[in-house]
Amino acid sequence: MDSAVRDYFSAIGRRGGQRSRRKLDPETARNMTRVRDARRAYKKFYANCFWSFAPDYIVEIDDIPWVADQLMKHGGRDAWEVGTRLCR
Repeated sequence: MDSAVRDYFSAIGRRGGQRSRRKLDPETARNMTRVRDARRAYKKFYANCFWSFAPDYIVEIDDIPWVADQLMKHGGRDAWEVGTRLCR
């Protein structure tokens, strides 16, 4: 093994090849993804769909249907598509 490669592997240690040790059930993982997508949509479409709400509002799991509804009512085609994905 080349010394540069050996030095690289010793520098990164064990963290490079390990998988995440966090165990999530599929429903929790899906909900985390939906919340992340809803937060992104809130920020992206804020000017069109959410202008009357706080710009730094943090979307939670219970807010996802509301975000999807606002996107589909007040947004364009792109917002509509994001809203339908959030409804799944």
